[in-house]
Amino acid sequence: MSEVKISAATRTEFGKGAARRIRRDNKVPGVLYGHGSDPLHLTFPGHELLLALRTPNVLISLDIDGKTSELAIPKAVQRDPLKGFLEHVDLLLVKRGEKVQVEIPVVAEGELAPGGYLLEHVLDALPVEAEATHIPENVTVSVEGLEAGASVLAKDIALPNGVTLAVEEDAVVLQVLAAQAEEAPEGAEGEGEEAAEA
Repeated sequence: MSEVKISAATRTEFGKGAARRIRRDNKVPGVLYGHGSDPLHLTFPGHELLLALRTPNVLISLDIDGKTSELAIPKAVQRDPLKGFLEHVDLLLVKRGEKVQVEIPVVAEGELAPGGYLLEHVLDALPVEAEATHIPENVTVSVEGLEAGASVLAKDIALPNGVTLAVEEDAVVLQVLAAQAEEAPEGAEGEGEEAAEA
């Protein structure tokens, strides 16, 4: 997993007005917490943070005020619902070798069996426990040739070394559904009309 270096500055101003001023300067307010330490209120460079957060569970090496260096992973990201820019970020402090619980995206590959079947992602992301510095970016699952009624359970997914499930083994991750027949509702309406005429 790649490690992204970002410089951060401690902040002393709080509240909506302060947050707006920070965002006007193309920066993002955030909080770093974990390991029983007091939350540290920080300001991050907006563009650099936005690029870093494109990678799920990215490992961020923080240079705080040019004095201390910490490792963190994103825990909660708030975005503007319309424009999509970052409004606030919560980062979790981690240490090398430490296990953390995260959710990693599930990527399906391959073609379903012929017949117009639909693939439903019951879980878009798989909860796992992994070492903070070795979090996989995603897990790939083959759905080649699966038919309606088939499902992929959490225990069926091959995980990299050192990564374990943080969800029930029998949890359904993907399932194949039969495409809905469009004629069924029309037939039902026809029956209703005949009943009304009788």
